[in-house]
Amino acid sequence: MANFVLVHAAWRGGWTWKRVARQLRDAGHEVYTPTLTGLADRSHLLHAGINLSTHIQDIVSLIRFEELSEVILCGASYSGMVITGVANQISERIDALVYLDAFLPQNGDSIFTLNPEAMQLANIKNAGQSGGFSLPPISTEFIQTNLQDRAWVDRMSTPHPIASQTEAIRLRGNQDKIKTKIYALATGWEPNGFRGFYDRASADPTWVTRTIDSGHELMLNKPEEVAELLKEAAALAYSKRHYIAKTKEETERKEYV
Repeated sequence: MANFVLVHAAWRGGWTWKRVARQLRDAGHEVYTPTLTGLADRSHLLHAGINLSTHIQDIVSLIRFEELSEVILCGASYSGMVITGVANQISERIDALVYLDAFLPQNGDSIFTLNPEAMQLANIKNAGQSGGFSLPPISTEFIQTNLQDRAWVDRMSTPHPIASQTEAIRLRGNQDKIKTKIYALATGWEPNGFRGFYDRASADPTWVTRTIDSGHELMLNKPEEVAELLKEAAALAYSKRHYIAKTKEETERKEYV
């Protein structure tokens, strides 16, 4: 059975993964759905110093103190930044990376630099309405969250620390050591600013890409499909890990003979 760590999007919390986590646990897997510092059930901790490094450390610490290995690490939207940073720090503990309509950064990128200038200016203006260090939640209508979920999601969402979006990610390339990488694009909402990341992954033979007919919040809109995608990632990672181990064993045997 696999170890899944599922990281939520901006303004959300671990609560967004309930439907997906239930299916994975019913199949016998271990599932962790942490909430990032300053959000949801940890919103009372919100302060100006929370940045991307804070959120990366949240997940690194979870994996280390739960003593997890062979992790299937999944990030939604903003948390594509987070899981990339985690994989860069502890690649030896990660078996697969799964990006759900998520940012796919390169060294030196930040959410602000990856977004259009008009959105950057709007975010700065919006942050000014909440003391200058957090962003109010965006419209669930804009990102095409399920109609029946919108009131619930709006009620549960909390301001997001802006420093996590302005801090540039620093990568040494360790994230590229992960053998199983999957990018899933949500095709049920436009304009989808994540299509460029999907296209980049599609052009790289080391990636698996999928499309899901859904609005942006895949784990809420299509939990069954997301659960199956995560199981696929676990199966791919398992087969690659055992192929590598078998190849290494055969090579060592030949050298010994």
